[in-house]
Amino acid sequence: MALQFTITGKHIDITDAMRSHAEEKASKLPRYYSSIDHVEVIVDGSDHGQMTVEVIARGEHSNLFVASESGSDAYQCLDLAVHKLERQLTKKKTKERNHKHTNGGDELVAPAE
Repeated sequence: MALQFTITGKHIDITDAMRSHAEEKASKLPRYYSSIDHVEVIVDGSDHGQMTVEVIARGEHSNLFVASESGSDAYQCLDLAVHKLERQLTKKKTKERNHKHTNGGDELVAPAE
């Protein structure tokens, strides 16, 4: 299944370079959590030269991961937001992997005498 990618600009035009940079970064996210099937990037440019980049990753079973970063450089904000998302995905996968191997509290307890 291919990764769906969407990039949207609010109050800013998305250049081809920005689109390819965002797509390249987003394409690496399934490495950290394999059930990611859609990544959406929203770049919001305000009048004061500040940018807000929000990266939303959607996975199977209604898993939703969101990371946001603000700053003056859209590329740097995108890199930092993707890095935050990578940490979230790694943490989720680690929890799932560790949870799968726990006993689940089904230990046999000797009756008290």
